[in-house]
Amino acid sequence: MVGASKAQAGDGPIRYGMVGGGQGAFIGAVHRIAGRLDGEFALVAGALSSDPERARASAAELGIDPERGYGSFEEMAKAEAARADGIEAVAIVTPNHMHYPAAKVFLEAGIHVICDKPMTANLEDAKKLAALVKQTGKVFVLTHNYTGYPMVRQARAMVAGGELGDLRVVQVEYPQDWLTEKLEGTGQKQASWRTDPARSGVGGATGDIGTHAFNLARFVTGLDLDSLAADLTAFVDGRPLDDNAHVMLRFKGGAKGMLWVSQVAPGNENALKLRVYGTKGGLEWEQEHPNHLWFTPFGAPKRLITRNGAGAGEAAGRLSRVPPGHPEGYLEGFANIYAEAARAIRAARGAGGSVDGAVLYPSVEDGVEGVAFVEACVKSSQRDGAWTTL
Repeated sequence: MVGASKAQAGDGPIRYGMVGGGQGAFIGAVHRIAGRLDGEFALVAGALSSDPERARASAAELGIDPERGYGSFEEMAKAEAARADGIEAVAIVTPNHMHYPAAKVFLEAGIHVICDKPMTANLEDAKKLAALVKQTGKVFVLTHNYTGYPMVRQARAMVAGGELGDLRVVQVEYPQDWLTEKLEGTGQKQASWRTDPARSGVGGATGDIGTHAFNLARFVTGLDLDSLAADLTAFVDGRPLDDNAHVMLRFKGGAKGMLWVSQVAPGNENALKLRVYGTKGGLEWEQEHPNHLWFTPFGAPKRLITRNGAGAGEAAGRLSRVPPGHPEGYLEGFANIYAEAARAIRAARGAGGSVDGAVLYPSVEDGVEGVAFVEACVKSSQRDGAWTTL
């Protein structure tokens, strides 16, 4: 590997670079906060825009050394791989269509990858990327950040421990309202690329937030999807991608589910919610109240489990930073994914490194599943909701 002889950072922060995330980008700033919250990462390089001039200006604003503020990610990968103090990892926070080419270049340069979701704009690229990760042996982390919430880890542990019994019903939803009107027509950057098939891929709300909902359901339950029946709609006139989706789910083993995502549901901001029901009881979790997990054993009163409170276990505790009652939320959950990435990258240093079994993060395989889910939804909807196997 090109990066195998790089000078290592010892116990210091992991040197990383960023592709995308320059001036005016929301998610780039979130990644940077997440990377530095625990002191695990230090941003030392960037190709922060597809416009070279803007990329260098963005790097200067962030205090990146001018010679490491690059005009393109290709230039950055080549230069950083050749440096003794080059980056060990890269965060890719571009629109979806650039995830694959950027990840490919850095993996081939021997650099670990942290990538925003969905992993790629199409399933063919997702499968090629998965093969490349296997070939290079590099760490690949997909930032489905909701898997980093302590009470999501608590829910996963309870399901795995059999506290719900055999699973029967899984319901997940993620409604928003920010695209209720044709915001992309005003030139708003975030709306423009998310509603553009050339940059977003074949899924609109399905790809943007549906992949989060689908990943959360799979992460907590451990269930694999067998088939789905989807009804995708673009309610806003002239919008080429879906802004609302209703999807019925059939999981392997017999459990059934429903998934609803919408970006045209007034009154909803980021209302991600998961409900899981089995033969022994049920769980409910809401992203906007992330420190609470409701557990109802069948025939018994509903119980509230709080983060770091009574009833919360080791899986939640290892990701909690502050005492119960002090809220932790979006940024801390995102930082937990970066912290897990750091543990995996540190373990990968040298020969024969192994990762602690408690370390969990969305992988390249989760990325393939997410893109396959989007394409199956589109295919099903085009066939008037026909059941479609992934």
